[in-house]
Amino acid sequence: MTATQTPQTPERGRAAATQPAKNRNALHRTGAWARRMPLLPALILVILMTQIPFVATIVISFMNWNAYYPNDIYFAGFANYGYVLADPDARSAILVTALLTAAVVLLSLLGGLVMALLLDRQFLGRGVVRTMMITPFLLVPIAAALLWKHAVYNPVYGLLNGVLTWVFGAGAPQPDWISQWPFWSVVIAIVWQWTPFMMLILLAGLQSRPLDVVEAARIDGANAWQIFIHMTLPHLRPFIELAGLLGAINIVQNFDHVFTITSGGLGTANLPYFIYQTFYTAHDYGIASAAGVIVVLGTIIIAMFALRTVLSLFKEETR
Repeated sequence: MTATQTPQTPERGRAAATQPAKNRNALHRTGAWARRMPLLPALILVILMTQIPFVATIVISFMNWNAYYPNDIYFAGFANYGYVLADPDARSAILVTALLTAAVVLLSLLGGLVMALLLDRQFLGRGVVRTMMITPFLLVPIAAALLWKHAVYNPVYGLLNGVLTWVFGAGAPQPDWISQWPFWSVVIAIVWQWTPFMMLILLAGLQSRPLDVVEAARIDGANAWQIFIHMTLPHLRPFIELAGLLGAINIVQNFDHVFTITSGGLGTANLPYFIYQTFYTAHDYGIASAAGVIVVLGTIIIAMFALRTVLSLFKEETR
C-alpha cells in the first residue's frame, strides 16, 4: 500500500456498495412517476366526471329542493329517503324493479344455458351462428326496445299478430300485447337482448371443462343427463353466479325498455323511471336524488357479490 492510499474500513465499503443500489432505486422511482404522470389527467377527468356528480347527488338527496319552490330550499336530513321508502309509487317501483330483475336474470340464464349447450357442439357454420346469436346484445337498448314495440308487439302490423294470422287465418285473435301483458312485454324484450350475454359467459365455462374427466364418466356408463347434472352444472356454478350478478347490476338500472315500450304505465314503472318522473316531471331534485342513491347502493351491493364471485372463480381456476 502506498503512502497516498488510505485503508478502507468495512463500514465505508458497505456504504460504497449500497450507494449504487440507492441510486438505482431513486432512478426506478423517478421512472415510475414519469410513466404515471400521463395518467394523471385521465384520473382527474374520471374524478370530475363520476365522483363529483355522485357526491353532489348525495348532498342534494339531503335537501328539500323543488324547482317549483325556489325560495324554499333547506337541509331536510333523511326526510327524502323516508319519503321514497314510504311513498306508494316509490315502493311499487322498488317491487317492480326487484321482480323485473329477477324475471329477466332467471329467463336469460335459462336461455343462455340452452344456447351455450347447443353452441358447444361441433357443427358446420358454428362461428356464423355464434356471431348471429351475439347480435341482440350489441344493439343500443333504445333501438332494441323500439324494435320490439313496433315490429313485434304492434297489434296491426306486428310480427306476433302476423304469425297468428298466418297460422289460424283471417279470424285469428289479434291481441294488444303491451296493453294486456305489459310487464311480460318488457321482460321478454330485455331477455331477448341479455340472453346472448349470459350465453357468452356460460359458453366460456363449458369450454373450460376437463374433457378427459367427462370422457371417463361416459366410458364408465354415465348418460348425458347424469353428466350434465353431476359434472357440467357443478362446474358451471361460478359462471352462472357471475353471469347472474353482472346481469342484475345492469338490469336494475334499466330505463330504456320501460320508457319506450310502456312509458312506465300499467304497473311497469321501475326505480329508474320513478327517478325520471320525479326529476323531470315533478322537478323534485331532493327526492329524485335520494331515489338515485338508493339505486346506486343496491347496485354496489350486487357488485360486491359479483366481485366475490369473480375472485372465487379465479381461485378455483388457479388450483
